[in-house]
Amino acid sequence: QGQPAESGGGLVQAGGSLRLSCTTSTRRFDAWHMAWFRQTPGQGREFIAAITWDSGRTAYADFVKGRFTISRDNPNNVMYLQMNTLKPEDTAIYYCNSGGVYDYKRDQYRPSDTWGRGTQVTVSA
Repeated sequence: QGQPAESGGGLVQAGGSLRLSCTTSTRRFDAWHMAWFRQTPGQGREFIAAITWDSGRTAYADFVKGRFTISRDNPNNVMYLQMNTLKPEDTAIYYCNSGGVYDYKRDQYRPSDTWGRGTQVTVSA
């Protein structure tokens, strides 16, 4: 599978919104479960949300439930993360992961080694 590429990050005021996109060049985009993670300096990558290959199941970290929405458009090889009501603590580099394992019983996602380069999201107070 191809390396994912994130876009859509930027600077936004608290309470604002951003939509991140993740695209890949893989021919079988619709075969992979995918997810978003984020990382701040000195911290490990933190799970945000995951979506199954057919959009049938999604999983979210508790701290984004009700604010962020993950979705995907398989015919166009793109996955999205709609982020609303952003907070300063959402400031991080956001990464796309593809091809991980989705645990349908627990709604949990184990990432693969296939990561994008990330996109910076900065939320000002």
